[in-house]
Amino acid sequence: MPAKVWLLIIGMALNVTGSSFLWPINTIFINEHLGKSLTVAGIVLLLNSGAGIIGNLTGGLLFDKLGGYRTIMLGVTVSFTTSALLIWFHDFWTYSILLVFMGFGMGIVFPSMYALAGTMWKEGGRKAFNRIYIAQNVGVALGAALGGLAASYSFTLSFISCSTLSFLFFIIVLFGFKGMDENDDASVQTVFSQSKRIHNKEAFIALLILCGGYLLAWIGYVQWQSTIAAYTQTLGVSLKMYSLLWTVNGLFIVLGQPIVNLFLKKWLHSTTSQILVGYCIFVVSFVIVGNAKDFNGFMIAMVVLTIGEMLVWPGVPSIAAELAPPGRAGFYQGVVNSTATGGRMLGPLFGGMVADLFNISVLFQTIIGLMVISFILTVVYSRNRHSIKQQDASQQVSI
Repeated sequence: MPAKVWLLIIGMALNVTGSSFLWPINTIFINEHLGKSLTVAGIVLLLNSGAGIIGNLTGGLLFDKLGGYRTIMLGVTVSFTTSALLIWFHDFWTYSILLVFMGFGMGIVFPSMYALAGTMWKEGGRKAFNRIYIAQNVGVALGAALGGLAASYSFTLSFISCSTLSFLFFIIVLFGFKGMDENDDASVQTVFSQSKRIHNKEAFIALLILCGGYLLAWIGYVQWQSTIAAYTQTLGVSLKMYSLLWTVNGLFIVLGQPIVNLFLKKWLHSTTSQILVGYCIFVVSFVIVGNAKDFNGFMIAMVVLTIGEMLVWPGVPSIAAELAPPGRAGFYQGVVNSTATGGRMLGPLFGGMVADLFNISVLFQTIIGLMVISFILTVVYSRNRHSIKQQDASQQVSI
């Protein structure tokens, strides 16, 4: 693996760790410290996610026009500035506006990091995206755990920690990322033949089909952070034990990666088959959680869920990199990241409505249905992609 990809991995871990310091405390801070209702807190976080979607698409487009270095510098400058201001400004409106801008800045960074990893280590294939994915999860696990600990002493300490890590990421980008993509001719290629433009359209449709399943999978997955979290409380699982589930999730992703890589190398030779198996594993995990009555049941379901996550989440960005025509890598990664952000934004609202209107069992059945649809859409994508490859082959023969 190239040394510069290691720098990307370290930068991603620092960036996500810093932002995750605020993840477990935002709702608590808005509700308890600022005196707003949980509904208001939910609206603020919804706007934060919406800004992230806009940032994802903006970051992808800017990556193709400006390159990775300048785009990531823009995103990290916005996120660092907002995180620094959070240390001093704590009234509701300023806090809410800063969270929205932070979501936008973070949104710009993510697709650019994935696109840069793919363009800098093309021969690595999905390995590049696996590494970034692992770094992202290490950051989430560390940031969420340390953020809660810091907030137990002082909310200001959490804001200072977030800003400090964001500043370190800023320094790494400023001095370490410069020149990374200056030799990437693909990022500045803008002229295509008519046949290539048709191919681009078909490839983009294939990406949208794949992302349709990706969106539904995220809507299901995020229930673990919303409705399932509340459901565990009704069964007597403490918050401390529930947080342990996510600790296991993070550790398993890091420590279990060699086993998963061996499994992929021996049995799953295509990224599409990797994603399809992942969706099947998601179904199994929700069948288990639907029948769980104690902590052990939820732990088994979480382990199964994590295995599926390790197959699906890095697989979709990898396919997006393969589908992207020259000069469009950033935009395609922006679409993938905005899809994931959209799922994280819609999931809690969707799950809450289904659970309130019906019951938690109906929600689990609905999520299983969404995973089945995700599987079907991926099969449709696979057939669509196969026809594109056949068309390419016939055009080459005719030439």
